[in-house]
Amino acid sequence: MAGRHHPPPDGRILLATRNRGKAREIRDVLEPLGLRVVALDELDPEGRIPAPPEDAATFAENARRKAAYYARTTGCWALADDSGLEVDALGGAPGVRSARYAADANEGPGPGGDRASADAANNARLLRELSDVPDDRRAARFVCHLSLSDGRRVVCEADGAVDGRIARRPAGGNGFGYDPLFHLPELGRTAAELPPEQKNAVSHRGRAVRRFARRLRAMLAADKEPPP
Repeated sequence: MAGRHHPPPDGRILLATRNRGKAREIRDVLEPLGLRVVALDELDPEGRIPAPPEDAATFAENARRKAAYYARTTGCWALADDSGLEVDALGGAPGVRSARYAADANEGPGPGGDRASADAANNARLLRELSDVPDDRRAARFVCHLSLSDGRRVVCEADGAVDGRIARRPAGGNGFGYDPLFHLPELGRTAAELPPEQKNAVSHRGRAVRRFARRLRAMLAADKEPPP
């Protein structure tokens, strides 16, 4: 990321996701910077751009590859995230396979299918895997890595994490993914029981996006300064 970078054309950044929950969380933080955040569904409403494989071993590498792919494919600066759940009792699983956790066991539709059905299947498998694990060994964390690419290189990136534990049963109707099972002890609620503003304040993605926004703001400000 060394060197100077020009701002994205027209102040526009493509958000490389079709997940509306992710798009909303990220847009709320970035648009006050004066950037126009365009979700993938807006740019490609018919789904003609195929999704790239997400088969890297880390969240960071998946995000970098995905951002570069969409930037090259669309000609826009592209911001991609890879995020997921790491459960200590499962050796860090589901990890980078979080979205495909049930599909890996031939359960549920998996990514690309109905989002709500995939989420329900993933949560069901997680509860089954942890059924005999006592409460004091159900520690987990949500992890998020964000990467912005201009198609040639990583322009800016950041990560964030939040610790919690896996509840015995889902609770709450907000959020998506594993939010109904991710209990935040300091708040006494699951992530899905929090209103959007409070969730963004404490979530892994909210922390990553705010860190990313600070770095991007500093980068864009530096670009306006004359070279030495």
